[in-house]
Amino acid sequence: MKIDYLSLKNITRMHSEEIHTAVSNVIDSGWYLQGKATADFEQQYANYIGTKHCIGCGNGLDALTIIFRSYKELGILKDGDEVIVPANTYIASILSITANNLTPVLVEPNINTLQIDDTKIENAITKNTRAILIVHLYGICAYTEEIGRICKKHNLLLIEDNAQAHGCNYSKNTKTGSIGNAAAHSFYPGKNLGAFGDAGAITTNDDILANTARAIGNYGSSQKYVFPYKGMNSRIDEIQAAILSVKLKYLDQDNARRIAIAKYYNESIINKNIKTVSASSSVYHIYPIICSNRDLIRLRLKDKGIETMIHYPIPPHKQKCYREWNNFSFPITEYIADNELSLPCNQVLTDSEVEYIVSTINNCQQ
Repeated sequence: MKIDYLSLKNITRMHSEEIHTAVSNVIDSGWYLQGKATADFEQQYANYIGTKHCIGCGNGLDALTIIFRSYKELGILKDGDEVIVPANTYIASILSITANNLTPVLVEPNINTLQIDDTKIENAITKNTRAILIVHLYGICAYTEEIGRICKKHNLLLIEDNAQAHGCNYSKNTKTGSIGNAAAHSFYPGKNLGAFGDAGAITTNDDILANTARAIGNYGSSQKYVFPYKGMNSRIDEIQAAILSVKLKYLDQDNARRIAIAKYYNESIINKNIKTVSASSSVYHIYPIICSNRDLIRLRLKDKGIETMIHYPIPPHKQKCYREWNNFSFPITEYIADNELSLPCNQVLTDSEVEYIVSTINNCQQ
């Protein structure tokens, strides 16, 4: 049996007729940017997330970058201000901070949840701290009441990187992406809500921030040929917006299948060398396990036709682009980088494939 980590082809087949119709409608309209499809998707996604505003962007990194840039334009942030961020995040989270001449302050994750450790945040706060960027890694909700308390106590912005957690619930009536002052979303093709190329969005309830962010992503302009900001070109196109509108209708259904697979993994994986991850709420963009013998297990799974991935093998503080951090020590982050393995977990996996994955893992006891 051969099992891909993620088959975008099979995912697309589920709704191919609707997608073809949506794309054809855009082509026939003759309007390919900043049109009806974009406006419709922005409204639909804002309603889904539970915010007043959704601003389409070129990708998730741009969405985060524009959020920080907007706060600088509004005088709320300035060069050198510190932003607390999880040390084990994907590098895009940190790139958005440094691109704005802000200072990332890395905080270790909790080894059980792989999310930023809320017991370590307060010790990282200085007189220059202005924001916390929580990252809902792997599709797991990273927000806690303690993080909310800290933000309120120290008057900090709370920004969400929701690139991996579309549709995740913090509580019954609150989704990730609606908790903080603003949130960035990625619609990279492999995400739970994925486009057919790069796309992203910002969600917020702040009218002033929304207007500023929309202008910055449109060359700095909210009125044709008038540029109050030195902006950038980062807009979602009509075709991607139309595709996302189709796929958004099925997001909860797709997430439910991921959750069911993860539940089966949690209950059925029995291997002394493997630790599953605690998640009070997750949509399992990634199903991570911690393996004491990761490379051996990964090789054996590969030999049995099962594709896996690692998220992420080199943490940000060990990357060449941040060489000034290379001698920093983040032992939990480094442990995760050395031992994390991501199993296939998506809506097109069959029951027999999931059972085969578990059986293969449980037979890897040495």
